[in-house]
Amino acid sequence: MEKFSIDIVTIFPQIAAAPLSESIIGRAQQSGQVEIRCHDLREFTTDKHRQVDDEPYGGGPGMVMKPEPFFAAVEALRTEHSRVLMMTPGGTPFSQPLAEEFSEQQHLIILCGHYEGVDHRVTEALVDQEISIGDYVLTNGTIAATIVVDAVVRLLPGVLGDDTSSIEESFGGEQGLLEAPQYTRPPEYKGMPVPDVLLSGHHKKIAEWRREQSIERTKATRPDLLD
Repeated sequence: MEKFSIDIVTIFPQIAAAPLSESIIGRAQQSGQVEIRCHDLREFTTDKHRQVDDEPYGGGPGMVMKPEPFFAAVEALRTEHSRVLMMTPGGTPFSQPLAEEFSEQQHLIILCGHYEGVDHRVTEALVDQEISIGDYVLTNGTIAATIVVDAVVRLLPGVLGDDTSSIEESFGGEQGLLEAPQYTRPPEYKGMPVPDVLLSGHHKKIAEWRREQSIERTKATRPDLLD
């Protein structure tokens, strides 16, 4: 199987490249566990002005991104193993199960919109799935794409060092609950002690406490996850 790779197509490649070159994702690239390429959509234009947008048919405010550069980009990058995603507020809500699903792919192509949106023919003909990171609108889809890439790459084998880390985090594992509270030294700080059970060394009781806390925390802040 070939190395996992991601191609991000955007008019702001540096917005994607900068955060993805740091920390865990940066190290994963340096070690060869993943290859992330950020492409300037304008590289796939053919006119001298490198135009990527135009006025919308039917009128309305703003500009719409043209189909031709996206078609050229996908045609140049896509392989038989590619899955093409489009970042858009109207897409499928991104979640940990989706991150896990994407991490099992071999190649992702992520298309990023801007302005008032992308010509719908791009979605109809090229995109396998539209993805949203939440019910709000960002300046451009590139910011959203970096979040998706971070969530996916950290699930690749060996990226976190200890592969159980991603299972024990919030939304991980079979239950999909929030993570229990975590503590470290000192055992007491400003009158706030670490729960005795975590200092007991009794692994079964610690596991039971963490599960109880996980359920209670989920009930309090994300009861929808219990449905």
